[in-house]
Amino acid sequence: MLQAVVTGFVTGLSLIVAIGAQNAYVLRQGIARRQTATVVAICAVSDVLLIVAGVGGVGLVVAQHPDVLLVFRIAGAAYLLWFAFQSFRSAARATGLRAATDGTGGRGVVVTALALTFLNPHVYLDTVLMLGNLANQQGALRWWFAAGAATASVVWFTALGFGGRALAPVLGRPKVWRVIDIAIGCTMLAIAAMLLVADLTPA
Repeated sequence: MLQAVVTGFVTGLSLIVAIGAQNAYVLRQGIARRQTATVVAICAVSDVLLIVAGVGGVGLVVAQHPDVLLVFRIAGAAYLLWFAFQSFRSAARATGLRAATDGTGGRGVVVTALALTFLNPHVYLDTVLMLGNLANQQGALRWWFAAGAATASVVWFTALGFGGRALAPVLGRPKVWRVIDIAIGCTMLAIAAMLLVADLTPA
């Protein structure tokens, strides 16, 4: 049982630690001290639900209907391009962090967190399909594996969001924040480009 939990934790962590649109947004909101707990909760709970769905067999649906991923690919790329534009615009403002904290309401933060999670086709390939398959290879221990992966998501997003919040006095300086916004904008552009050219057909 413990081995399955640890394996699930390590596997889940390895899949979500990589730099991506969702992680960049959680870090950004943490540094901005803007709805940090809300964003962390949305991303963590969403990951847990996707992991449960994958272990429960939804991954088979994703594998059998790859055209569905095409819709998410196009919508996700469009949203990322818009987010990149917003980041570059924020970087151009002299007010830096203050502009970032004033520019998005609570509802907008929730919508963005959900969009960056569920419009990303990779989340269905990695979290639902891959983790689902790996969990089911554990047999009767698959839900313990899932528990470990879900714990990894909760730990990671909490550390990322509130770690950024703790570093806000340093990272929130106008010049540093401008660099962060530019880096996030470039990250969003790169991910959008990868979505548009990558082959997302499940193996």
